[in-house]
Amino acid sequence: MSRSPSVYDLVQSHRITAVIYAAAKLNLAEAIGGEAKSVAELARLVCADESALRRLLVALTTLGLCTQATGDRFGITDLGRELDQTADPSFKDWVLFESEMLAQSWSGLVDSVRSGKSAAELRGDGDDRYAATSNAPEWTSRFNAAMVSLTRSLVPKIVAAHDFTAARAIIDVGGGTGELISGLVQRNAHLDGVVFDLARCEADARAHFVRVGLADRCRFVAGNFFEAIPGGADTILMKSILHNWKDDRCKIILQNCYDALPTAGTLIVIERIMPEHFKAEDAGCALSDLNMLRGPGGRERTEAEYRTLVVSAGFSFVVTAGVGSFSLLKFTKSGA
Repeated sequence: MSRSPSVYDLVQSHRITAVIYAAAKLNLAEAIGGEAKSVAELARLVCADESALRRLLVALTTLGLCTQATGDRFGITDLGRELDQTADPSFKDWVLFESEMLAQSWSGLVDSVRSGKSAAELRGDGDDRYAATSNAPEWTSRFNAAMVSLTRSLVPKIVAAHDFTAARAIIDVGGGTGELISGLVQRNAHLDGVVFDLARCEADARAHFVRVGLADRCRFVAGNFFEAIPGGADTILMKSILHNWKDDRCKIILQNCYDALPTAGTLIVIERIMPEHFKAEDAGCALSDLNMLRGPGGRERTEAEYRTLVVSAGFSFVVTAGVGSFSLLKFTKSGA
């Protein structure tokens, strides 16, 4: 009979993150490939000490990412294959982002809980994490790659949850390097797409559109959604944008969305939804909420809170649909 974890067990969770990060950084999933390999062979492939690597492989096996075969050989499981850059889905970039960027931020959680301020605010960098990192290209690159890995896994679920038949042109506000908009356009031959984000995302977005053969149907527009959002689309999409910001800042973004849409235009908001009452399975959402506190300064919200926030900008609520661990909330622009 399995026992419930103790505080002693739970507080060591950072070790699991470190083990998974080491596997990703060493490119172990790629090295193992489709068949089990000996520790000696893997040590040569990833340039590691053979004895130390075996100890890491044993730990990965206990976590369900590797399997131990005969002759001191190790294979990769379906779960472990998600650390392979070429896998579908692959969360390798998210593992690197979590381990190299977010883990450092979380070390100051006590200070944020005591003060109610984000890490950037406590450093005196203001309340806009994205502005504070404008001169940190490594952070931007790692962040964008992590967002791509998460978004790519959600695209099929978004297409299943919402019928885009009536749409003709979509703007993905805060769409980064274009993974979401390109996924939607690929699956809807009648759609044209625009990514609207900071100029630092433009080169990677344009390169992505060329790489996937959509340069004629997807384009990038640089700008700041606190200032204005370009018109011309009948649908605005925002994924994981509002949770970054406090209510007053969200209202500015939403007002700009309202101004950019025609009457009866559609606004799609995709976010994690905080439950009204928490269970053990809601840990991911609760931890994401604390990540918002420590990181950009926003928060995860309940469905009722999102509906109130968006309706206050003049939109009418239509429906909510599940999108994996996220939810899709559809709104329409009310008549003038």
